[in-house]
Amino acid sequence: MNDRMTTSVIDRYHRWFEYEKDSHAKTLDSLSAVTGELRQSEQFRKAVYLMGHIIAARRMWLFRFGGVKENAELFPRETSFDDLPVQLAEVEKLWSEYLGQLNDTELARVFDYQSYEGPRFRNTVEDILTQLFGHSWYHRGQIAMLLRSIGAEPAVTDLVFWTREPVAEK
Repeated sequence: MNDRMTTSVIDRYHRWFEYEKDSHAKTLDSLSAVTGELRQSEQFRKAVYLMGHIIAARRMWLFRFGGVKENAELFPRETSFDDLPVQLAEVEKLWSEYLGQLNDTELARVFDYQSYEGPRFRNTVEDILTQLFGHSWYHRGQIAMLLRSIGAEPAVTDLVFWTREPVAEK
């Protein structure tokens, strides 16, 4: 039987996080490959902004989980491409630490938080972990579209490309 089919839910989130780290690195590489005046385009600036937003959302949820003391501006206005690699490395380190202590109790934990709009809400940690992966997929797709619109080559970050295994010809 395939080991992927017998993994725990927690193992699945660890695996997804590894996929996310790889996809975010590839996305940063594709942004880095944009040169010259294309970096001055509105589309490039929007792509950088979206990557900054992905990072900020990850930090915000760690704050709401109680994993960090400082909240993040969810929609950072002044996102510099040069700052993204450091910000991403920092948030990935924090997430590795958080996921390292993840257990069934934490996964099922219900927590309250205040939205940026003001009202309070309640979710499980598992709800939010699932949301975060969907959120990143969505925005990486937008980044890919923006890069393609200026003639740049976006990263290939589909899960199937990360998980596929070659089969030898018979």
